[in-house]
Amino acid sequence: MRRPLAVGLLAMLMTAGVPVLAVAETITFKLLPTYSRATFKSDAMLETFVGNTAGPGVAGTLTVDPARPQGAVGTIRVDLNTVRTGIDKRDADMRSKDYLDTEAGEANRWVVFEIRSVDIAGPVEPGKEMPARVKGILTIKGKPIETVADARITYITLTPEQVESQKRFGFTSDNIKVRAKFATTFSNHGIQVPQLLFPKVANDIQLEADLTFALQ
Repeated sequence: MRRPLAVGLLAMLMTAGVPVLAVAETITFKLLPTYSRATFKSDAMLETFVGNTAGPGVAGTLTVDPARPQGAVGTIRVDLNTVRTGIDKRDADMRSKDYLDTEAGEANRWVVFEIRSVDIAGPVEPGKEMPARVKGILTIKGKPIETVADARITYITLTPEQVESQKRFGFTSDNIKVRAKFATTFSNHGIQVPQLLFPKVANDIQLEADLTFALQ
């Protein structure tokens, strides 16, 4: 088909009101550490403890087309050296060579979740929280596994006036809030809890993330 004829047909379709597929508009978001946190929970027979980190301990980016969020990709990184459980001795033990060995290198220091795709009912709408299942690769101590997180996603748009009042906090015209929960085990990542500690340290780990992203 010659170019003039193709252009003419496109013009006729648009004039006739026949819908033309919109070009995907992907947006890259950067995580706002001040308004983001990550936690993990160990619920053993004799002891339950929760580790938390926020601020510089959490970093990441997210690239998504709000009209087609199923194709979202991104990376979330959590610095294990910043996680605190409330007991300094326990924190030091968790970072030691017997467990996470965080001083051995960057691969051990960071928990990384790579977002590969999102199961969600449709496009994200401003101000509306939507349930989703986020599929990706979770890496702890350099050992990656496929995992799925149950999430709630909210797309937040601000007016120019609102942006002006919120920009000093890092917010922009387009923002995304993600609350996610998923689980793994120490053994999934090549970490064995000593038999002696099983009553106090569970092999199962419950992970949660409360993340806020703003237009990069």
